Amino acid sequence: MGWSDFFADQVEGDDLDLVPMRIATVHRARMSAFSVDGPVRMMLPPHTNTGDYAVGDWVLVERGTNWLRRRLERRTLLQRRVEGGTAPQLTAANVDTLFIVTSCNADFNVARLERYLALANQAGTRPVIILTKADTVEDSQSYAAQVATLQRGIDCVTLDGRSGEAAAALAPWCGSGQTVALIGSSGVGKSTLLNTLAGPDQDAPQVTGGIRESDAKGRHTTTSRSLHRIAGGGWVIDTPGMRTLHVSDSAEGIDQLFAEITELAPNCRFRDCTHEHEPGCAVQAAVKAGTLDPERLNRWRKLQDENRAKTPVLKGPRGNKR
Repeated sequence: MGWSDFFADQVEGDDLDLVPMRIATVHRARMSAFSVDGPVRMMLPPHTNTGDYAVGDWVLVERGTNWLRRRLERRTLLQRRVEGGTAPQLTAANVDTLFIVTSCNADFNVARLERYLALANQAGTRPVIILTKADTVEDSQSYAAQVATLQRGIDCVTLDGRSGEAAAALAPWCGSGQTVALIGSSGVGKSTLLNTLAGPDQDAPQVTGGIRESDAKGRHTTTSRSLHRIAGGGWVIDTPGMRTLHVSDSAEGIDQLFAEITELAPNCRFRDCTHEHEPGCAVQAAVKAGTLDPERLNRWRKLQDENRAKTPVLKGPRGNKR
């Protein structure tokens, strides 16, 4: 189920009579979990805020009553800010690999993929880009070639999510005890891929839907996050489709995504160089030399600006930033 020494080390003497469980679903007023004996509906203490919990969290529960006692510290956490929200929305916890799913059609968007990569980097999980519906185009490798330029060492898998070969292609990340999460726009084939990974023996296959041929945008067939077993012994977290992903609290993730720019910046003449017009700018020199794509620099600048604008600044009692 993904239990490891990281979680075991958090179980203290007073916790020895409690049972570790992993959260499978989170709703407004209820949560369910998996124990070693199967699915469980947890009993929540009064005033429990389910928004503080994420699918994939490990919790300690009273034996027999299933009464929730406490959550264990997370190893990784995927979260995002939504427009108008005051706190981040928790997407998935303790994820080893994030499958960023897009399709070989009009949904493919380099700038949006970079946003997903920044999210994965910041969370500390390993990103893998999955190109679905490869069977519908003549040259799927042209899409894979674009993916290869997005981040150093990025893994990319091109497949038909309905094919039996899909599970084999993703097996390196889906072994026993491993947790993957699926993220991407509606209609790219996440639910289809989930059904393929889970295998024919799952109790409740995810409903799948079609897409509009005019713009390749799909319908929301997954409406909530949920944890499922994978036939190969791992676990997968499905998430609702995202049309919009705002970048915030992701400075380190952006630096990792745009490593070629991050590494050039210390060579600029000015420490606070914006890489726009300053003399002695190493980044602009790379653009002029043809070793850095100017569109890549423009997308870096856009994400940096958005991250600064949407990351809240905490202030102390006297208005001092901290």
